[in-house]
Amino acid sequence: MTQTKLNQVQKDQQFEGFLLVRSAASRTNKNGDPYLDINLADNTTELNAKVWNSSEAAPEPGTVLKVRAQVTEYNGRLQLKIERMRKSEPADQVDLSQLVAAAPRPAEDMYRELDAVIEGMQNEVLRNLTREMVRRAAEKIHYYPAAQSMHHAERSGLLHHLTDMLNAAKAICACYPYLDADLVMAGVIVHDLGKLNEMDANKLGAVSEYTREGLLLGHIVTGVSELRDAAKALGYEPDGEYPLLLSHMILSHHGIPEYGSPRQPMFPEAEVLNWLDVLDARLNSFRSALQRTRQGAFSERVFALDRRVYHPVYLNEEPDEANTETDEDTVEPEMDRRPYSRRDEDERSYNRLL
Repeated sequence: MTQTKLNQVQKDQQFEGFLLVRSAASRTNKNGDPYLDINLADNTTELNAKVWNSSEAAPEPGTVLKVRAQVTEYNGRLQLKIERMRKSEPADQVDLSQLVAAAPRPAEDMYRELDAVIEGMQNEVLRNLTREMVRRAAEKIHYYPAAQSMHHAERSGLLHHLTDMLNAAKAICACYPYLDADLVMAGVIVHDLGKLNEMDANKLGAVSEYTREGLLLGHIVTGVSELRDAAKALGYEPDGEYPLLLSHMILSHHGIPEYGSPRQPMFPEAEVLNWLDVLDARLNSFRSALQRTRQGAFSERVFALDRRVYHPVYLNEEPDEANTETDEDTVEPEMDRRPYSRRDEDERSYNRLL
């Protein structure tokens, strides 16, 4: 399957190829005319697309479409104006690996890393609690993303997030030996497992929407509830020292009430978890923006970071073919003043900047 990658398309270019539906909705404009609002992706990036004057049903998330579209620009962002589209057919022999963003390491390898950390814990209570929580995550943890679009929005993104945090946690615990390393590691592994019930994702790692439970409660509340239930099932008192500490770490890992945590971290390991989560989420957002932006240029505004990102000309990175910055690169794009979509509102309310 040979086609132009979405991160390489330019304004006024014609695009034809297969793309994955990340989200889609039927809408009407201010004149009452119907149109389709679709977010389409390949394994490099995601672009918004419009099918104007269309009353057909919106395609389901996870659907592969063959589209012919004109690349346009709206408020400083590239957009696809779809002229024709159809669902893919078996005869198309679509290579899904070219359309699905995935973690850089195989899910099985990352899961083994997680399991090795759990088995290496010296604290029996934490080891048993963490193992039980991961057991309950079952198959979902192998393919679920960490978020719908904010960070690690990729197949196996949750495992990617957790294993990178574990590697950073090992380094931090070595620097601060008074930390309870088992408690930090356990907190890292369980802190986001509530997302498995907060979002509805298919096996391609594409999130169609937030679940009713996710919208009403959020992954922090459901995560604490699941942990306390796991403690009871294992014969531990939920209010015992370590079940309680681990529950607090889940409850406080977003740091402050404005980001969804009803309690701020109240002991060192909880504070470490909060900053590990922030660091890994934001670095992933930076990395994703750099992959979409040529060296020496600024990205579009990154929603998760609320800023534009500059791609330095790193000495250890192969230079882009065109590395001369133009005036267009230095102009701040006009702020997109469109109302937030449901997806943006979901992300802002429940994932915040993490």
